[in-house]
Amino acid sequence: MQTALILQNIQKLIALTEEEKSFFLSLLKYKKIKKRQYLLQADDICRYEYFVLSGCLRSYYVDEKGQEHVVQFAVEDWWIGDMRSFFTQTPAWLNIDALEETEVLMLGKEAINELYQKVPAFERYFRIRIQNAFVAEQQRLAQSYSKTAEKRYLDFRERYPQFEQRLPQVQIASYLGITPEFLSALRAKLAGKR
Repeated sequence: MQTALILQNIQKLIALTEEEKSFFLSLLKYKKIKKRQYLLQADDICRYEYFVLSGCLRSYYVDEKGQEHVVQFAVEDWWIGDMRSFFTQTPAWLNIDALEETEVLMLGKEAINELYQKVPAFERYFRIRIQNAFVAEQQRLAQSYSKTAEKRYLDFRERYPQFEQRLPQVQIASYLGITPEFLSALRAKLAGKR
């Protein structure tokens, strides 16, 4: 199991002893999933938080018209899950599937609670992670109401340059709340300005 990446991620926010690192690593489960395979389907209970070692995942929901709406992408060194379902152990509203062949480390709710008790520094780690996710989600919501599609796309490209060539246009459009055709026209317009 590849563990260096997750330990680097954690050590950006908290310091751990070798014993604490070993204990944490003992709680993780490894999973490899194929492109288009689900980690979570809506109405199932989210039993894990997922840390991406390699590949790319997306979380999304499907509206009453059958339209998919991408909520989040997760690539190497990112966490993903349905936090509401995970913390309340109620049915998920999100689907999480792989856009590429992906490897993840999984951390269950009971494991997190055990970490909080035995390594209190993890409460700080997960609190900061959740705060950062909340701030990012508020910013995204505000942008969706206050910025044009062009400005949202430019902000997306600037903030996530690694996604432009890696993700299908239809996925980026869904994340931005626009149609793939509109995104294609927008890209052509912006290419013409160069």
